[in-house]
Amino acid sequence: MENKMFCYQCQETAGCKGCTQSGVCGKKPDVAAMQDLLVYATKGLSAVTTALRQEGKEVSLDINHLITLNLFTTITNANFHKEAIIARIEETLSVKEGLIRQLADSSGLPEAALWSGAREEFAAKAAETGVLSTKDQDIRSLRELITYGLKGLSAYSKHANVLLADDPEIDAFLQKALAATLEDALTVNDLTALALETGSWGVKAMALLDQANTKAYGNPEITSVNIGTGSRPGILVSGHDLRDLEMLLEQTQGTGVDVYTHSEMLPAHYYPAFKKYPNFVGNYGNAWWKQKEEFEQFNGPILMTTNCIVPPKDSYKNRLYTTGAAGYPGCSHIPGGIGEKKDFTPLINQAKTCPPPTPIEEGQIIGGFAHAQVLALADKIVEAVKSGAIKSFVVMAGCDGRAKSREYYTEFAKGLPKDAVILTAGCAKYKYNKLNLGDINGIPRVLDAGQCNDSYSLAVIALKLKEVFGLEDINDLPIIYNIAWYEQKAVIVLLALLSLGVKNIHLGPTLPAFLSPNVANVLVENFGIGSITTAEQDLKTFLGN
Repeated sequence: MENKMFCYQCQETAGCKGCTQSGVCGKKPDVAAMQDLLVYATKGLSAVTTALRQEGKEVSLDINHLITLNLFTTITNANFHKEAIIARIEETLSVKEGLIRQLADSSGLPEAALWSGAREEFAAKAAETGVLSTKDQDIRSLRELITYGLKGLSAYSKHANVLLADDPEIDAFLQKALAATLEDALTVNDLTALALETGSWGVKAMALLDQANTKAYGNPEITSVNIGTGSRPGILVSGHDLRDLEMLLEQTQGTGVDVYTHSEMLPAHYYPAFKKYPNFVGNYGNAWWKQKEEFEQFNGPILMTTNCIVPPKDSYKNRLYTTGAAGYPGCSHIPGGIGEKKDFTPLINQAKTCPPPTPIEEGQIIGGFAHAQVLALADKIVEAVKSGAIKSFVVMAGCDGRAKSREYYTEFAKGLPKDAVILTAGCAKYKYNKLNLGDINGIPRVLDAGQCNDSYSLAVIALKLKEVFGLEDINDLPIIYNIAWYEQKAVIVLLALLSLGVKNIHLGPTLPAFLSPNVANVLVENFGIGSITTAEQDLKTFLGN
């Protein structure tokens, strides 16, 4: 049976409706089909683990980790390697069969839990079980909203897991919610409530990751990061996984090879623990979507620790390495699971044969304004607010992307009045973090909390400001939410904010294609979710001037 591709999980989906021929991200229909089947098999496995827990039986950390890695593997731009995805499907089915035998009663399991096909059946099964297999538009919309939120939650959980931080309650919820998307008895109201509950667990997963990161590497601090280049060969690290970076830094000591961050890895420079490495020299390039030209000019090996991969050009494909959930056919993959030491010798040896990076810019950018650092400045910030020097905070967190419409965020940042401070996290910051926006009484007007993984900091800051100013409602703060989204980690951030009671969030550059008109109306009516127009018009709307 021929696979009919349908994918609309990211912001750049074709026509803001759905990719049906090939993904805008570069994903081919056969890979999309295997990702759909991996999600289906993982839902089936989650139904089994949920049933085991209901019988009072334990589910091991290994199985929890398998499920989170499966979901992470299907996030946009993470893994394009069909054979690697098929191997994960086969492992998932094998594990599921073993667990079913432990159940005292398997009679209530859904079809996804009972299916266990051979490889030659995978394509046909994928065609039956993709997104469009749910016929009701609103039920489908909510099931996908929950699934994409759980993919984002799994990413945060996975990053915590590699630092040996686990919360079995988060895993139990994730699996229970994933299994619930198979239940035909659940109504629109049931699924809407589950989406919000997913957001509340997203907050817990972000807190778990925040604690894991700060325990391992210290609290981020105000840091000036070099964006120029040195005279030695280098390795470029992209993605989000700080443990991978740490292992690479340890292994490059004394080799004559420098290490640079790229895109979402930039905030690694803010952690005190990484500052002890003399060859950790700076950040190279911009957001993920500029990879093709920047990776070509970097000259040395590139390590993709997670998403976001742009299908590589032949000119540097032999220098692109993947690890963890990431994968691309024809690129070397560095193996290693949780708690295992990865061997980055191939990258180091190749780097030694490469010329230094070609300079593409020079200067410094400042970041490190996670919650601990901002709260250390709380008195100064409160004084600035009370004096009128700061009149508003604008949360411009989220993702960057290649669409020309995203220039809106640069124009919006430029157009903000001088008494407005931007709070950011994620690669959305690359639209304005190199602008000279100045400061307010020594407080920079762009406060970068870190990766999209660090969006938790923005919630902590908002809740602390609510407490400091003695407000009853978080929505009474002088905070505007103008968030850019691209993929599933942004979905869990949105659900997390909604679960905290935040209203009037504007989302762009387009609303998600997976929101049906009725589901979109629910979000608009209950939470004030809005889209963007032009920078000029929105500045007037948000700020009243």
